[in-house]
Amino acid sequence: MARRSSLTSSLYKAARLTNNLRAASNGPTAYAKRVVRKKVYAKQMSFTRKLLKGFGLSK
Repeated sequence: MARRSSLTSSLYKAARLTNNLRAASNGPTAYAKRVVRKKVYAKQMSFTRKLLKGFGLSK
């Protein structure tokens, strides 16, 4: 049986979808910029998490 997602999780997911649609409606360049920006943020957060983990300040 699939797990139910919380209301907050569902709202955040809906917001991400609407923002993706809004960027896509502005053209492929706007959507591509959004995708790249998300990837860059994910890389930076991954590095920060590893750094904090090394100092024992994160899970």
